Parts: sequence; structure tokens; C-alpha cells
Amino acid sequence: MAAVSVREHPGPRPHLRLRLRPQGVLLILCGSALLRIALFSELYLRYVKEGLRPYLVVSGGVLIALGLLGLLARTHDEDEDEDEGYEEEGGDGESDDEAADPDRPDAHAHAHDHAHTRNPRIAWLLTAPALALLLFPPPALGSYSAEREEARVSAQGAGTFPELPAGDPLDLTLGAFASRAEWDTGASLKGRTVRLTGFVTRDDDGAWSVARLRVTCCAADAQALKVEIRGEDAPAADTWVTVTGTWHPTGKPGTDAARPVLDAVSVKRTKAPSDPYEKR
Repeated sequence: MAAVSVREHPGPRPHLRLRLRPQGVLLILCGSALLRIALFSELYLRYVKEGLRPYLVVSGGVLIALGLLGLLARTHDEDEDEDEGYEEEGGDGESDDEAADPDRPDAHAHAHDHAHTRNPRIAWLLTAPALALLLFPPPALGSYSAEREEARVSAQGAGTFPELPAGDPLDLTLGAFASRAEWDTGASLKGRTVRLTGFVTRDDDGAWSVARLRVTCCAADAQALKVEIRGEDAPAADTWVTVTGTWHPTGKPGTDAARPVLDAVSVKRTKAPSDPYEKR
């Protein structure tokens, strides 16, 4: 009776392997981008409100941790590939000669399947957007968004507003100026010199406005606030400016004719603030 030689399986050898996988790299890049904008800078203010910063930091840390676990963990496919080297000779499994035979009809298909399982090279293309997000964070919303949405004000209906603080020029938010210009029957803006800060938007008819976006939670729910500027030439679109001037009445408060308009006496360029959105 012919002897059958059997190679004993040495058993599992648990250890961690560091192997680059697109899934793990993608998670690490996304997590690093979140930490860059939220932990190491104030870029997150372009996209969300200040109070959401801790959640962004925690999310970035979790994504990086999951990505590292994905790079270190051994996959089920790797374990099966290692076990293929410990098959019985002369048993029910394939012999070494059979496995190495290139003329076997299924040999090419077997190698092709393993090539696709172990080398998903096209999946690395998914890391390109994440790498771009890490290196080049998107800018804050600007004139493109403001031009496509009408200003919404917090006041509900016409009425008398509280008196403004003493002193000219008076710094006002665009929301406060627009509300009083459109709804204040007491004309509290009359005779006052105000100062507004925002970015420039330009209309097709040649008119221009100073604008700012107001967010409730994040940039996805941004609302545009615009004040038309008269008496001064328009800077380039998206330029941040501080405009000083006086209120220009356009119609009865509470009607469609009442619009926020400012007669400018000076327009000065200014640096964009770290938080480009206007608070409620």
C-alpha cells in the first residue's frame, strides 16, 4: 500500500499586517480633512456653525481610528490564501503539480479572480476627492449663492422697532438693516449713518449689493441677505467691503416697494472674516 505523505497545518499564526487598502486610506484622508478644518484652523466656519466644532473633531478622530484598523486588520481572504499552502498530497485536495499546471482549464480564471480580489486598483481613484478635500478645502458660499435667493428677514409684519443705539456711524448687521428698512413703520434708520460689512454681488442691470449669508445649522440651509448700494462704483464680485452710508427709503414699510437700499458715502475693501456667515 502506497504511503501517503501529509504536511501538517501549523495552525493559525495571529499577527497584524500593515497593508494599504483604499478603504482605510479613504477613511484616514477624510478624518484628517475634518481635523484640519476643525481642530487646527477655523475653516469649519465656512460650512457649519461654531457650536458644531466638537462634533467635527470627534468625527475626524473616529474616521482616522477606523482607517488605521482597516489597514492593520487581516482579511478573511488573506487567511484563505495562506491556508492554500497546506494541502494534502494524494488526498482529495489539489496537489502542488495540479495547482501549478497552467494547462488546467480553470487555472486562468482562478488567477484572474485573485488578481481582482487582491488588487482593486481602480478603488484608489476614490481617494482623489478625499485628498483634494484635505489639501484644498472648498471656499465659503459667496455671490453665486446670494444671487439665487431672496433675502429673508426675521421680522414678521410691519411695526415699530426699538430705538437704535446712539453714535454714528453705527455698525449694523445686514439682517438688522434689512428688517428695519422693510418693516419699521417708525423709520428708526432715518437720519442715521450706518456701516455694513459683506461681500459684493452684481446684478445684470448694473446694480450691485453688499451681501452676507445667514445659516441656521450649516451652509446647506444658508439664507441670503442683500442690501442694494447706490452712489459708489461696484468692486469686483465676491470682494469683501465695508460700506458707510445712509438709508434710502423706497416705499411704505410692509409693502413690496420697501427694499433695503443704502446711499453710500464710502466703500472700503476689507479682509474676509474668519466666520463669513451672519448670526441670527
